[in-house]
Amino acid sequence: MVKVTLPDNSVREFEQGATAMDVARSISEGLARNVLAAEVNGEVWDATRALPEDTSLKLLTWNDTDGKSTFWHSSAHLLAEALEALYPGIKLGIGPSIETGFYYDIDFGEHDFSSDDLPKVEAKMVELAKQKNEYMRQEISKGDALKFYEDKDDEYKLDLLSGLEDGSITFYHQGNFTDLCRGPHIPHTGFIKAIKLMNVAGAYWRGDEKNKMLTRIYGVTFPKKKELDEYLQRLEEAQKRDHRKLGQELDLFTFSQRVGQGLPMWLPKGAVLRDRLTNFLKKAQTRMGYLPVVTPHIGGKDLYVTSGHYAKYGEDSFQPINTPHEGEEYLLKPMNCPHHCEIYKSRPRSYRDLPLRLAEFGTVYRYEQSGELHGLTRVRSFTQDDAHLFCRPDQVKEEFAKVIDLVLYVFKSLGFEDYVAQVSLRDQENREKYIGDEALWEEAEQNIKEVAEEKGLNTIVEYGEAAFYGPKLDFMVRDALGRSWQLGTIQVDYQLPQRFELEYKDSDNTMKRPVMIHRAPFGSLERFIAILIEHTAGNFPLWLAPEQYAVLPVSEKYNDYAKEVEAMLAAEDLSGFADLRNEKIGRKIRDAEVQKVPFMLIVGEKEQGEQQVSIRRKGEGDLGSMSLKDFIDFFKKEAAV
Repeated sequence: MVKVTLPDNSVREFEQGATAMDVARSISEGLARNVLAAEVNGEVWDATRALPEDTSLKLLTWNDTDGKSTFWHSSAHLLAEALEALYPGIKLGIGPSIETGFYYDIDFGEHDFSSDDLPKVEAKMVELAKQKNEYMRQEISKGDALKFYEDKDDEYKLDLLSGLEDGSITFYHQGNFTDLCRGPHIPHTGFIKAIKLMNVAGAYWRGDEKNKMLTRIYGVTFPKKKELDEYLQRLEEAQKRDHRKLGQELDLFTFSQRVGQGLPMWLPKGAVLRDRLTNFLKKAQTRMGYLPVVTPHIGGKDLYVTSGHYAKYGEDSFQPINTPHEGEEYLLKPMNCPHHCEIYKSRPRSYRDLPLRLAEFGTVYRYEQSGELHGLTRVRSFTQDDAHLFCRPDQVKEEFAKVIDLVLYVFKSLGFEDYVAQVSLRDQENREKYIGDEALWEEAEQNIKEVAEEKGLNTIVEYGEAAFYGPKLDFMVRDALGRSWQLGTIQVDYQLPQRFELEYKDSDNTMKRPVMIHRAPFGSLERFIAILIEHTAGNFPLWLAPEQYAVLPVSEKYNDYAKEVEAMLAAEDLSGFADLRNEKIGRKIRDAEVQKVPFMLIVGEKEQGEQQVSIRRKGEGDLGSMSLKDFIDFFKKEAAV
């Protein structure tokens, strides 16, 4: 018999050969109709695969991340089947699931293919899905697998097979289609009810520019048409909110090929937005005892060799900068932490000096591949709201808790209310990619888990997501469209203090090693602002808006009064402008709305005579008239953080 332990710890027994689908049917036919895959002893399996004798089982549906992933990976196979039917002789690369669906890389050979052909492929996929063909798993020897693809003359699958061990290779079949695949897959194609192929792109085989460029087809599928319709609606809204589009429309930032790819330049309004964010965090940090520091944009190569960053990120760094002095090498700064270690080390430290909290808005540089660059979310130059806390071991938990408070204050002030705290730990199997002492890692991981629990955070644990030098707490925030972003990170580090031989004199006059906490509530200003633009659709909180008001005279006769109003508001540190163009008031209001200006102050004969302004608020309409003093008081109350 097969013993199956379910998530509620209940145990059921089934005959040998039973599958997860059999278990689902024993619970209810309704559940069985929704099961896509199963988590068997921590590993995702086909729901139709025979279970081992002792099984810890979780049934996976569309509501589970691994269920969706299985559904989309199976959809990639359906796409490949449709393409082989329509374009005989094509060669297949890889077809994984991704966060937003799936893709398949194809070598079309002599066939022409473009986005115009996507509807035809979609129709074929729908036709094949309706056949409800089972996804059947086959274990196959490496020799037989090689012969299959040699006969098919498919060099891409042969390349993949070259790295696989005999005895670990599986094929999957559905209908007339066979693919080399680890799996798992959904029970049959009939689960796939709604299909949309999104776009066509180019991709080098194995991501290597030296290899052939393949055609990558992206798609998304759903078990119900209604869900596809809702997804496409959200996608349309996301395109309207795209930070690259709004950034250009709102004159926030720009890029230049001459300056270089991935190197953003902030325009005046964007610079104001950036400064407001920076000053907001600086004030909060100052209240919490942080000390500002400034470090150079470059550092000697040996600095990053000592820190371990050169060995870990050397290939992703810009090439060393050589000076006129032979043998002298510098790097553009990829991280701020090594510089802060050297600041700590610049003079003797006592236990009374700790915790020492050093903060810097430091610009760093990393050479991202051109194909990975994306607006402000993936750039080669970005500014981190970086801070490093040096503390005694007995201070770690308290300091970590205070940083959590700061991160949550930032999120609340900027309207990010929906988040999960991800406890990012080491990969359980590949410990060799992490540096440092095992006991210190255990202590750091335990500290993070305890503080997160004490703070009552909604947490998930992810293995393999730790930094190479220590575990961390990453905040995964959902935006207005329900998308998840990693914003804010706190990391415990016992390793860099050892590498830089940092010390402090303890109360017993012995020299001890401090613990280092890395933290960045924004992560990077560039990425944070990109996400904030899309979250708010450019309608920033009043205190953050680059232009908080526009004074709109109804005709040129009232331009002088408009300028007086502007000057009085500027004297109170409100930022805005007077629109003195020879345009009708309706046009001025529309233009201010498009520019997302929170307040429009309309002035005409009545307002000038009574020394008032007629107030219109974006999204709310007319608020009536006020004296300037009353408006300033009202504004400051509304803009309070």
